[in-house]
Amino acid sequence: MFSHLERPHAPLPNLRQLKQDFGWTYIAHGFIGWLFAATAPVAIILTVGTRGGLTEGQLASWVFGVFFVNGLITILFSWLYKQPLAFFWTIPGTVLVGPALAHLSFAEVIGAFYATGALTIALGATDWVRRVMRAIPMPIVMGMVAGVFLRFGLDLVRALHTDFAIAGPMVAAWLALNAWKSLGHYLPPIIGALAIGAVVALVLGRIDMGAIGAVELARPVVQMPVWSWAAMLELVIPLAITVLVVQNGQGFAVLRSAGHEAPVDAVTVACGVGGIFSAMFGSVSTCLAGPTNAILTSSGERERHYTAGIATGVLSIIFGLMAPGFTRLMLNAPKALIMTLAGLAMLRILQSAFAATFKDRFSLGGLVSFLVTVADIGLFNIGAAFWGLVAGFAASWLLERHDFQDLRSSKVMSCQGR
Repeated sequence: MFSHLERPHAPLPNLRQLKQDFGWTYIAHGFIGWLFAATAPVAIILTVGTRGGLTEGQLASWVFGVFFVNGLITILFSWLYKQPLAFFWTIPGTVLVGPALAHLSFAEVIGAFYATGALTIALGATDWVRRVMRAIPMPIVMGMVAGVFLRFGLDLVRALHTDFAIAGPMVAAWLALNAWKSLGHYLPPIIGALAIGAVVALVLGRIDMGAIGAVELARPVVQMPVWSWAAMLELVIPLAITVLVVQNGQGFAVLRSAGHEAPVDAVTVACGVGGIFSAMFGSVSTCLAGPTNAILTSSGERERHYTAGIATGVLSIIFGLMAPGFTRLMLNAPKALIMTLAGLAMLRILQSAFAATFKDRFSLGGLVSFLVTVADIGLFNIGAAFWGLVAGFAASWLLERHDFQDLRSSKVMSCQGR
């Protein structure tokens, strides 16, 4: 079953070659890639988790899982395949969990995490992942993603209205760093926004430093799953799509543009294995991280990029072990800081989702998928994201049959070209 998986590069880098290939450029890229994941994406976890009624201990365990487990996989795969392969967690999948927690228990959601991991392994092991990625019309998927992400954009606007003292300087810093590309190259806009927000909150006395306490090592909570058909139907397929199509698809494209040929099937199996081990600690599914890998490959020699991935993995493991202190710090920060940070992190992704939804084919199906998801009305105890995909596909099948025909024709021509 696993015989078709891509083989690691031989010979594997030994300790001497690792020392030769490491350099300050790659360490810096590894640090920035890790820091990007440790700021706004973590804010999204905390936003979703607190809305879903999770405790501080459960949230700290979630943060531990997505950093510690995925840090190990990142180090292993970057070394085995001698290219930067940074694994983190699916941000769209994290957002999907929010509405589900309104009517499902956390244990039922964790059961869906396990099932998603098993499905991902099966697709990678049987070489079906490429067929699945080609079979699902991307505009319909991105319509669902845009519908899920919209609330974060709205939260950004609400934060500006309710707490301009915190949100205003953060947005101004983000805009300035995006406008001045030379400055933004050295200080990523989202990290600059976090730094300004933290400084303003400290100056205004809006962060209770006494609540942070001393450095505390992680004490991950092993979460027992509950198997629920409602959770399986609502979450497993959408979660798998966010991993395989939305996140991994972006990661593969980023690496390909930098001259790397990522092992698609091996990465897919790794995502499934990582998802299962992460689920033990209440963490959402593993994926190949597009933005982080873009940072890791932004400059330097292509043959040495893998060391930046290893640096990111090491920092992720350390951060995972220190998850309780950071989680407590973020939870005691002003609500507007978290809302603004999460909103700014999602802004470009939301823009890309809208562009992909209405760019070309399946635009009506994408619109229906978006509207059903935004309405956030579940049926049969199954959340709106699943029904958004169903409704969008049905609308396109009935009213955009020509787009399916064009899609099949383009696939045939592509196969003939190869």
